[in-house]
Amino acid sequence: MSTHILVLGGTTEARLLAADLAARPGVRVTTSLAGRVSRPAALEGDVRIGGFGGAEGLADWLREHRVDAVADATHPFAAGITAHAARATAATGLPLVVLRRPGWRPGPGDRWHSVDSLEAAAALLPEIGRRVLLTTGRLGLAAFARLTELHFVVRSVEPPEPPMPPDTVVVAARGPFTLADESRLLRAHRIDVLVTKDSGGAATAAKLTAARELGLPVVVVRRPALPEGVTPVPDAAGVLDRLDLDRLGLDRPDPGPR
Repeated sequence: MSTHILVLGGTTEARLLAADLAARPGVRVTTSLAGRVSRPAALEGDVRIGGFGGAEGLADWLREHRVDAVADATHPFAAGITAHAARATAATGLPLVVLRRPGWRPGPGDRWHSVDSLEAAAALLPEIGRRVLLTTGRLGLAAFARLTELHFVVRSVEPPEPPMPPDTVVVAARGPFTLADESRLLRAHRIDVLVTKDSGGAATAAKLTAARELGLPVVVVRRPALPEGVTPVPDAAGVLDRLDLDRLGLDRPDPGPR
């Protein structure tokens, strides 16, 4: 009997976790992607794309596919799917492990302004800068659309979704980015304030160092809170420590009538 792990993916950590799990004898791994990236990186094991239909739909999928555990390795700001995973695993009696890479922390010389939302970031911007590098992804730009007096450079892997600020330049790029890359971008566009989410990780952290070296303020959107009772692990090793792969298949809950 194989042990079936569902990985909620879309991050580098999820890809590495799927590869680690798929390489283990007797383990079957399925990675679920939201489908927002048109050309996702190759993944080990099975892949499904698209939503589940909320927590109830996810619970039904877990039962139907006889999943033994769920590893949520989605983006730190994917609060919706994490909440659904917590409810679905509670309903099905399955273990849930949430993998979250550690967040960034300001150091000496940083000029950070921490806020709780994109809307709060937009409200703060007119006070601290006029030329904005926005690295918050392709969604949520509507929060900045009313800032008609500011110039925005929006960096995104995929084309951003409107509405956007009227004075916007889009830079299509995928990390990781070097310090030289980030310094060059900030200088070329004469940026005087950076806006980012606290995604954590090294792939996009160089922009923070570049901003520090150039003396630029940074508006950092804090991560959403995790569901009550969920304590995250920082890496794939932490997921494996939480999961007893040798017993998961034996402890599989009864899926009920089908």
